[in-house]
Amino acid sequence: MTQDPRSALLSAALDAAERGWHVFPLRPGTKRPALHGEKTCTGTGPCAAGHLKWEQRATTGPDRIRAAWSQAPFNVGIATGPSGLAVVDLDVPKDKGSSDAPSGAATFAALCERAGHPVPTTYRTRTASGGTHLYFTAPTGVRLTNTAGTVGPLVDTRAHGGYVVAAGSATPIGPYEALRAPVAAPLPGWLLSILQPAPKPAQTPTGPTVGQSRRYADVALANEVRNVATAADGTRNATLLRAARALGRLIASGDLTRVQVEQALREAAAGNATQPQRYYDDVIRRGLDWSIAHNPTRGRTA
Repeated sequence: MTQDPRSALLSAALDAAERGWHVFPLRPGTKRPALHGEKTCTGTGPCAAGHLKWEQRATTGPDRIRAAWSQAPFNVGIATGPSGLAVVDLDVPKDKGSSDAPSGAATFAALCERAGHPVPTTYRTRTASGGTHLYFTAPTGVRLTNTAGTVGPLVDTRAHGGYVVAAGSATPIGPYEALRAPVAAPLPGWLLSILQPAPKPAQTPTGPTVGQSRRYADVALANEVRNVATAADGTRNATLLRAARALGRLIASGDLTRVQVEQALREAAAGNATQPQRYYDDVIRRGLDWSIAHNPTRGRTA
């Protein structure tokens, strides 16, 4: 006998909760949260002490889950941050005419190969659009956030502040289905080095202390160049990207020039190269562009 949709979705929510993943309801047949927004919050029930957003309302409590899914055939959202997850979203090209454009899965496989590791065996789902979600356990003590394109084209990630649609859910274009591997593996170290936010330098001083700020920038540049030059095989690409993101902050602040940083990182990467120079140039450009776009610009950037 076929299980009715509401019972099937309840089972999917309970299954995710048993794994320790915090779930919340999504509107039936969609990927949008079913919980009320702040503007329509009545300040009662769970929100009596203040409005709670979907990430705060997500739960592993079976009673709360049964109560919620008794109301409608809600799809199941998993709040990745409270669940201790970092999920890699491997998308497919949106333009069907671009048949030669690599998918997120192909890009991620190439990145794994360059890092010297196979594509990790971990819990994964097939998304409604034909993409893939790879579930990893995030390391303790590190607050990862969402990214879009930082790892590579059509490779996004969800962590704190993000959510994914759980297996068992469905939209008009298709279902979300669990694939192989019953458990989520730890996030690979090479991927963590890309996703982990680079430490922010101290606030850029002004006036008499500008010279001290520039000295800090010079030391930071030397340290990052050394990290790239001495990176072990399998970690060089991730180290280079992280160095570019860290130094991009100092370009934005005006303490280093882009030409200066690009030249130093190119020379460091070329010293023990295992990839064509154009590959390293792309990594540097991507890291600097992202960092400069996400940090206030002061002074020169050329």
